[in-house]
Parts: sequence; structure tokens; C-alpha cells
Amino acid sequence: MAKKYQFDVLIIGSGAAGLMSAVQLSSSTSIAVIAKDKILEGSSYYAQGGISAVLDPEDNFDSHIEDTVNTGFNLGNEKSIRYMVEQAPQAIKDLESTGVQFSHINNSYDLTTEGGHSSKRVAHVADKTGQSIQVNLLAKVRQKNNIELFEEYVAVDLVVKDKNCYGAYVFDKNSKEVVTFSSNKTILATGGASKSYLYTSNPDTSTGDGIAMAYRAGCEISNMEFTQFHPTCLFHPHAKSFLISETLRGEGAKLLLPDGQEFMHKYDDRLELAPRDIVARAIDNEMKVNGYDCVYLDFSFKDKEWIKSRFPTITQRCKELGIDISKEALPVVPAAHYTCGGVNTNIDAQSSINNLYAVGEVAHTGVHGANRMASNSLLECVVFAKSCANHINGSEFENSQTKIEKWDDSRVAPSKEKVVIAHLWHEIRLIMWNFVGIVRSNNRLNSAYLKIQQINKEVDEYYRIYTVTEDLIELRNLAQTSKIIVESALSRKESRGLHYNQDYPNKMSKIQNTVMTKS
Repeated sequence: MAKKYQFDVLIIGSGAAGLMSAVQLSSSTSIAVIAKDKILEGSSYYAQGGISAVLDPEDNFDSHIEDTVNTGFNLGNEKSIRYMVEQAPQAIKDLESTGVQFSHINNSYDLTTEGGHSSKRVAHVADKTGQSIQVNLLAKVRQKNNIELFEEYVAVDLVVKDKNCYGAYVFDKNSKEVVTFSSNKTILATGGASKSYLYTSNPDTSTGDGIAMAYRAGCEISNMEFTQFHPTCLFHPHAKSFLISETLRGEGAKLLLPDGQEFMHKYDDRLELAPRDIVARAIDNEMKVNGYDCVYLDFSFKDKEWIKSRFPTITQRCKELGIDISKEALPVVPAAHYTCGGVNTNIDAQSSINNLYAVGEVAHTGVHGANRMASNSLLECVVFAKSCANHINGSEFENSQTKIEKWDDSRVAPSKEKVVIAHLWHEIRLIMWNFVGIVRSNNRLNSAYLKIQQINKEVDEYYRIYTVTEDLIELRNLAQTSKIIVESALSRKESRGLHYNQDYPNKMSKIQNTVMTKS
């Protein structure tokens, strides 16, 4: 008989947002944290760059806010941005209290610059900031008796009745059965949807699960047309889209064509430190116009020992692939990196459904607008995880034990055609890359919509007939999320930030969010 669990709070996702939420929740609260893979497997762990905060006496909140608004092409929610920026120094202290040791020089933070920032305000732990945050948060979580960790559990669907969330149905990858998690409060911390694209910097877990589940449950989903493409992923057959941190460009690395010529001066006065959407489009254009497979990022003019100490992770990984970054330029290409849109939330991380919260990349807090500024993402995770936890700590809990009905799989059978799932998975990612990429057009978007709509019908039919598996759950979410992205892109009749449509090259005077709901 399938198991049934009862907790005060269910956290779906074990990245920085999920673990920080768990740490900040009251110790008198029973908490379940479920991870679809191993606890540390996710985008947070691989975040190299850092976390932005005003820590320099020469810097100020207004400057950080202005940079964030400008990078987001004025689409950001200034109330949310101000809240995040003003909470940032405390967020750094909160992380330090868990054991994170940020890099220092002469007893001060070793702050660096990244695209969009007008000052040095990115605190980091060498080039493995996300890893340090994850490891230390997990250690803190393991010290708490009120938190139970569930590895290799994949959420299938939220349980929502009358606009209230009562938990979720979850697939146990080991027992191969769907179990129920009943909860008073549920937090989505499932990350983004960049696995929708053929080339991505994200791990395999980023399949838009939380966004798709929230959409099916009736939540408002905002601004999904804004997928950020990271300009510099390592172009190598065995690198599996290994990210080359923007911090290299912050420290002076230059983008070059294969013949050694610089090219960013043709696109923006800020050169390599222009916001990511501009840099990614510049690289994409040079590759398409000239037929290049990649461009190059050169850092070889820096001192070898300094490079090794400042970027140990990148140095080591490139060395394993036969590249010495102190002697040669790195081959790089853009890849889908970050989902700026997501489940619509307020400052307390509340969604449009009662008792359902969303934190981190799965959420749309409004802080990124049409383009995320570098290193505001880990900051968003930490700040809004805390506000979410504070709101839950101040809330009343009701007994939800009787709210969830047992999962019914009596009318489905095991599939004997797994090749169908693999085929549709690849087809979606190919369509999204070719038709809904860095540069878009009405023709390509309409073509993508027809194809993705048909795939969704096939996936829904498959889901109704066959027993759920991890691959089927992810395919269903990937198809659903991709459809939302395409619909959102079609509805925006302008080019703004990360959404560039050749048929609408100008920005509209009216600034508004794209909001999608199932109804």
C-alpha cells in the first residue's frame, strides 16, 4: 500500500531556496524537503559567480536598485527590487551564520563586478559560491530534528481544492509508486525550465516542474517569454554545457572571433560587461552571420597563479578537458541559463493559491523584469526564502490530514514504448532551440506553437493511459512549460530584454507583464 506522509510544511526542491526556507522555518514546525535527485544536485550547486549586495562604503542601495531596474528594461517590480536590495547585506550575514566563508582581501570582502552592475558588489566564494552555500545550508538542515529529507522523490501534481493547496502527489523513484504528502503549507522551490532548450547550462533537473504543476493547479504564471541565455558556456563535446562564469569578464576577459579580433565594441559601449541579453545576442549574431561554431573568451593575459586561485573550479575542469586557460582562449557558445518568469508571488512568496508559496527561480517576484542582472538570483533565493519562512512562522495551521485522496492508478498500465518519451523530449528541446531562441520571429513562434501544442496532446494522452515514471513526469512538465513560454512570447508585441522579436524590434510605451493562467 502506498505511503502517506503528514507534515506542517512540504518543501518541493532542495536548492538554495528550498534549504534556506527550511533553515528559517520555526523548529516547532514539522518539515519535509523532497529532492528529485540527490539533495545537492541542482542549479544552485553549480552557481559559480556570487551573490550581489551593497557591502562597499562607496556603493549604495539606490545604485543597486537602479542597475537592477535598468538591466530588467524597466519591467521589474520596484517594490520587490527595493525589498531584495535592502535585505541583501543581512542575507550575506545569514549565509555566513550557516558557515559560508566569502572570499576576502585585507579583511574586506573581495567584491567583483558582473554585467549590469555599476559598482563592485558581487561577494563570492572563489568560483564555487553556490556549492559553498548548498553544502553549508544542508549541514544546517541536517542538524535540525524537525526536518526530514527525501531524496529521489519527484513531485507529480499539487493537491488543490477550492483554491487551497493541501500538499502533493509524489513519485518515489525507488519503490516506483506514487505517495501522498499532506501539508498545511507547501513551498515550491523547484528551480527553472532551461532544460526546455537543446543547449543549456543547467543540470538535468531543470524541467520546469514547479511552474507546470502550479499552472495546472490554477496559479498565475508571469513573463515566461524571458529565458536568459548565458553568453559563455564551454563549447566542448565532453563538457556537458559547463558554464564559464561571467566573473571572468568582470575580471577583464575578452570575447574574440576565431581570428582573434574583438567584437563587442560593435554592440555596446560597456563591451564584455554589457547585460547578458546583449552579449548573448552579439555572440549569436557573429556565429550566424559568419558561420562560426563558437567564439572565444581570452583570459591568458592574466597571471597564471592568480587565475588558479581565483577560478580553481574552472581551471581544473578545463584542464581535465585539455585546455589551459592561462595559455589559451576558451571556446564558448550561448546556452539557455535562467528562467526570469515563473509562479506569480508577492514579497512573502505567496502564490495566487492559498497555502502555496514559491521561492527562487520557480517564482516570479518581479525583481528580474525582462532580464536578470548577474548574481541577483542567489540573492533572490535567500531573501525571499526568509520572507516566506517568516510569513509561514506567523501563520495558523489547520489539520489537512483528511484532505488528500489516495492516488488512483487502477486504470493505467506500464508502458512498453519508452522510445516515445525519449523522442518527444528531444523534439521539444530542438523546437525550442530553433524556433524560440535568442532571436525570434512571428513565423518561427507560430510554427513552434503548433508543434508544441500537438506534442502536449500526445503527452496528455500518454499520461492518461500509462503508469507514471520519472521520465514521463518530466516530459509532461517540459511540454507544458514550453507551451507557456511560446504562448507568452507570442503575446508580447515588442522586443524587450531577453525577448527579441524581429517583427517587433521596438519597445512599446506601455510596460506590462505577461500573465498566463490555465483558465
